[in-house]
Amino acid sequence: MPDHHYEPERAIAGTGMGGTMDLGVDEAETLEKRPEGPDGTGPQERPRSLWSDAWRDLRRNPVFIVSALIILFLVFISLWPSAIASGSPLACDLSKAQQGSRSGHPFGFDGQGCDVYTRTVYGARTSVAVGVLATLGVAVLGSVLGALAGFFGGFWDSVLSRITDVFFAIPVVLGGLVLLSVITSNTIWPVIGFIVLLGWPQISRIARGAVITAKQNDYVQAARALGASNSRLVLRHIAPNAVAPVIVVATIALGTYIALEATLSYLGVGLKPPSVSWGIDISAASPYIRNAPHALLWPSGALAITVLAFIMLGDAVRDALDPKLR
Repeated sequence: MPDHHYEPERAIAGTGMGGTMDLGVDEAETLEKRPEGPDGTGPQERPRSLWSDAWRDLRRNPVFIVSALIILFLVFISLWPSAIASGSPLACDLSKAQQGSRSGHPFGFDGQGCDVYTRTVYGARTSVAVGVLATLGVAVLGSVLGALAGFFGGFWDSVLSRITDVFFAIPVVLGGLVLLSVITSNTIWPVIGFIVLLGWPQISRIARGAVITAKQNDYVQAARALGASNSRLVLRHIAPNAVAPVIVVATIALGTYIALEATLSYLGVGLKPPSVSWGIDISAASPYIRNAPHALLWPSGALAITVLAFIMLGDAVRDALDPKLR
């Protein structure tokens, strides 16, 4: 029998078919080298994923940076409003009604003698809470129903399409006036439930179209041919590639839901006093717009900046996640 000696300058490499072959040191090093770039000057970078490319583009987008900073500030004052507003939003003094700004009260007082600055700061908590919770509810409900309809198709897809058509035919503000006028609760949950009830069809349509597009890809067909279950196909192969448009639409819709809550509160069917809301303050300050315009301008400006920040963030995320716009 031949005598085999260990040779440190030899290496063992797999053939890719279950066997091995001996390679010299030079040959082994060649296999370990990463492919060079097109100019031959260095190793070629690994291909980046859609999410890494999107994050790289977002970090370079000034619109995203500005909107993200505004939103982070809103989240901060929503969680800790007392950090920048020491007073109580419910503390009012009629003797100071409609007075302008003064030391310690930069925004002046409203028609009831309440500090406009303190109420504007505390109003961010309600608006951000309603917007975030309503968006989460809409995204989860709409995504699940839309994904199931797009994946299975057939009868369930037809039924969901007809149901969404019915909800699209309901005017949002009119529906809020009818549904919320019979609810006496003074919490944010009726408003959130109403927004979820009328908001899920939009996300459902987006999720349905994204799932139909994703399930036609070759890697999904290959996984199905290998015996992957429906749940594995949806969770591991389809959902990660169909979630991008849902995130974009939900981010833009968040600002819309904040404006909707303020509209319903302004009309008297959303949040009601003693709750603190920008919509309530705008409604209360409207009769005094000539004598005390500051009581109307500050909560209106805060609402406009908040809605604009979320819309700008959604536009930046859309540009980053849409490969066609690169």
